[in-house]
Amino acid sequence: MDHLDLAPVSTVGGSVQLPGSKSISNRTLLLAALSEGETQIEALLDSDDTRVMVAALERLGVSCRRDVEARRAVVQGCGGRFQVGDADLFMGNAGTAIRPLTAALALRGGDYRLSGVPRMHERPIRDLVDALRQVGARVEYLAAEGYPPLRILPGRIALPEAVRVRGDVSSQFLTALLMALPLVGARARIEVIGELISKPYVEITLNLLQRFGIEVQREGWSAFTIAAGSRYCSPGRIFVEGDASSASYFLAAGAIGGIAGGQPVRVEGIGKDSIQGDVRFVEVLERMGATVSMGDNWIEAGSAGRTAPTRLSPIDADLNHIPDAAMTVAILACFASGTSVLRNIGSWRVKETDRIAAMAAELVKIGATIDSGSDYLKITPPERFLPASIATYDDHRMAMCFSLIALGGVATRIQDPGCVAKTFPDYFEAFASICRH
Repeated sequence: MDHLDLAPVSTVGGSVQLPGSKSISNRTLLLAALSEGETQIEALLDSDDTRVMVAALERLGVSCRRDVEARRAVVQGCGGRFQVGDADLFMGNAGTAIRPLTAALALRGGDYRLSGVPRMHERPIRDLVDALRQVGARVEYLAAEGYPPLRILPGRIALPEAVRVRGDVSSQFLTALLMALPLVGARARIEVIGELISKPYVEITLNLLQRFGIEVQREGWSAFTIAAGSRYCSPGRIFVEGDASSASYFLAAGAIGGIAGGQPVRVEGIGKDSIQGDVRFVEVLERMGATVSMGDNWIEAGSAGRTAPTRLSPIDADLNHIPDAAMTVAILACFASGTSVLRNIGSWRVKETDRIAAMAAELVKIGATIDSGSDYLKITPPERFLPASIATYDDHRMAMCFSLIALGGVATRIQDPGCVAKTFPDYFEAFASICRH
């Protein structure tokens, strides 16, 4: 469908089973493929981005047997030696797929062409390519310099004393190197130039590397060392946590409560010991006046202590550590009692769309007053919400975020709702399950 009309929501309440984390799912698929042995992946996300990764691995000769209904995949590892040495790989708009796979292919030899949707060809990859060229990899740009599509050719791989990579554009470049350099077998040291952004996503990478037998020594966030002789070994069976970024929409709904109040909303599949940085979204909820409780495999948020439509407290915060969930904070700011400022969110500019520009444009439609810059968004909530038709820019998170505006008691039209298939194909059904009209 080209649009979805959401009716005004009066109250919310209930629970939602989260889909698997995209960040964990795509990392786990690639690590399982690079390992020796068979890996059974439980609670794997089934979405556009993970299908892109699975399709690419299968084109490279890796066996990935999937049971979508059971949310399970069995991957037969190739020990880092892909059977297919010449392939065209379509990576959609999946940054979590194209960046680490580019690094792995560049270090193993072969002739590969990687491309994606038009927006992917606008998302920077120069810093990763520059780092790979330091070790002798041959990576060529097939169109605009610094962006996909790419061609990878066999190179003469030799590790320097240290591989240097910028950390202030995307943490995925560092993640790609951390996942690929163990394939060389020699000691590898990575030094980060500048301030590393989105550190919690690197934490996910380090945690999963350890699960697959790779120990990384790090010096703060500035240097990482992989020991000589490192090799990937399958853990046998591994579980994918529920997606913390997706959890933010439902927890935010519980915090807002709806125009007539509501019950808490619980998400299942993620809990207090999550390895995902976006779980810290709950700290923002608490600062804004929501009540939050957590268990081993669930998180719950509500508006207890506030009588709807009493507004949330405004917030002024550095949200670099939760870049995806920070988009949900922008929507929460519209339900606050004053102006909020979201800072250090410059990475939004190079995501599925320019999220700062997109968020600013759509928030104005609902009546908010917006000031934006290169890395910040200042939001003054509307005196009253306006019904609006929301453009989503082929960005799944724009569509999911703006569904929450219906809790302001206005009809909301979401254009191109199918874009949520990137990470959460059943999002709108799950959202409807907690809403009362």
